[in-house]
Amino acid sequence: MTLAFARTRLLRLLAMVALCLGAAGAWSAPFEFRQMQRTQSAELLPPGDAGGDAAWVTVTLPEALEQDGAPGAQRTWYRGEFEGPDHVDPRVQWALCLPFLYEGGEIWVNGALAGSVPESTPELRVRWERPHLVTLPAGLLRPGVNQVAIRTGAVPPGAIHHFPRVLVGLEAEIRPRADRRTFWVRSLPQVTIVVCWLMAGFVLFIYWRRRTEKLYGLLGLACALWGVRTLTFVIERMPADSWFLWRITYLGATGGFIVVMAMFAMRFAGLDKPWAERALLVYWIAGPLWLLWAGPNGEAAVNRVWSAGLIPIGIGILLLAGWAVWRQRTVAAVIMPTTLAVAVLTGMHDYLVAWDNGALSHFLPGWWVGQRIFLLHFGADLVLFGLGGLLTARFLDALSGMERANTSLADLNETLEDRVAQRERFLAENYERMAELQRSNAAAQERELIMREIHDGLGSRLFTSLLRVERGDMTHGQIAQMLRDCIADMRLALEVLAPGDDFQSALGNFLFRWQSLMQDAQVTPGWSVDLPEPAFRLSRQSALQLLRIAQEALTNVLKHAKARNVRVDLRQSGDSLELEVSDDGQGSNAVRHRAGRGIGNMQARARQLGGELDVRSGAGGTRVVLRIPLSRIPSGVEPLLA
Repeated sequence: MTLAFARTRLLRLLAMVALCLGAAGAWSAPFEFRQMQRTQSAELLPPGDAGGDAAWVTVTLPEALEQDGAPGAQRTWYRGEFEGPDHVDPRVQWALCLPFLYEGGEIWVNGALAGSVPESTPELRVRWERPHLVTLPAGLLRPGVNQVAIRTGAVPPGAIHHFPRVLVGLEAEIRPRADRRTFWVRSLPQVTIVVCWLMAGFVLFIYWRRRTEKLYGLLGLACALWGVRTLTFVIERMPADSWFLWRITYLGATGGFIVVMAMFAMRFAGLDKPWAERALLVYWIAGPLWLLWAGPNGEAAVNRVWSAGLIPIGIGILLLAGWAVWRQRTVAAVIMPTTLAVAVLTGMHDYLVAWDNGALSHFLPGWWVGQRIFLLHFGADLVLFGLGGLLTARFLDALSGMERANTSLADLNETLEDRVAQRERFLAENYERMAELQRSNAAAQERELIMREIHDGLGSRLFTSLLRVERGDMTHGQIAQMLRDCIADMRLALEVLAPGDDFQSALGNFLFRWQSLMQDAQVTPGWSVDLPEPAFRLSRQSALQLLRIAQEALTNVLKHAKARNVRVDLRQSGDSLELEVSDDGQGSNAVRHRAGRGIGNMQARARQLGGELDVRSGAGGTRVVLRIPLSRIPSGVEPLLA
């Protein structure tokens, strides 16, 4: 590389740097129109100076101009001048930004149409909330001074015509500003709508399942209404026929949200005032009905007056929330008044932005007032999220309480199960003890029965016979008879008390033995047994007493009746068990003869069984009947004597 060539390259580089620096100086920051000239003209082209210099007036931007004439009779024109680039470079794109142009319009640069925003027509109604970025063709710009003229669309009667500060400059510098505003005034409301409706669906589902939780129902309704109201930032064009219905809906959603929030605050504070709720509902309905009655031309008046009445309601909600905080004195309760305070302030801000910019400029800097950014939907979002957080916290507290209750209930169940198990073990032990006592008692009764039988029956008979034998007043035949009676008593006792034998077996053995005795004595026996089921479960003692009575009656037949036939019937008669022993012997004399100890013993045994004994004797024989009520017959299987 030669020195000359290097010098040439360096000069070219320095030239390019100088060109860039010069271009940078020319492409200064975007120019903002703080003042422009305005005129009212029906012309569709930018009015010239020749026709009406006197009509052009200088105004400060942003401007809010009340419309008191017929709609569309005069269109509003704005014009101003800005310094263009020193050298127009077609590679560098310039643009013009209108932060808002609600009614649409046209943008003219140096007498040529640079862009347009659709305006309202008899068939279409527009309301542009988002900014408009108009790219300026390079051919329209000229070095030095350039002129821009903007015509706005017609404003509805009674409404306020707003015109912003206009930005002109490099598109690369203006577009980010336009994008940021688009995010705040259009994208974020779109997100708000989706979130509100999702939240409304979720909360209303909870209310649908639990109708007693009215706060959830109110919050869900508020979310749904606010989602509808926020559509005003999304709906930019609509058929003119539907516009009026949409504005009624918008008004109803706005008022409904405030009224529902007031009812929420009242219930959250624990106030149950039906008359206040009815008054709020009446005010809510009054707005849409008023607009319906006034028609499309009355929208501005209804919006200005009726919407202003919502501000005291919002302040009332705020005071009520503060009172609730004072009563509840919880951290969670502070959330509601805090969010409501933000919502009320943003609502007042939006009302002043829409209807009285001058008042708002006393409190806020001018750069902010001119932005005309509505904040209520951000404040309302904060309220909804705050209230949703409160209800979520309540829901989580309820779940925690339920978990604690379930834990306590599980502990209680475990305790009850332990107690039931202890009680079962205690009852089982008691049952075992009672069974042991019953066995011991049964064994004792068995021993007592055997002892009594031996003492009163066999023992007494042997002792009496021993005395008579010692005195020598018994013959051998009497001694033999006495021994046979003793053996019979012993057999009867053994048959009844023998382990494993029941009453049927004992009765069969008894009848078989006595049949032989009767036949040996030339007495024809007859038996019939028709026993009810309980009789077969007679206790051993009862069975022994019953057979003792039958034994005594049959013994008397053999000893005294001189009968030729004897009959034993054991049956159920009505509610009683009857034992009948009848013979065809000599009758009454025998009865009187034996009406001593034998019949007395039978009557004593009958009383022990809970029955009665009937003995009748006559010329036709003797009839002994034992009647025992079935309900008084001691039954049950007694344990064997160990």
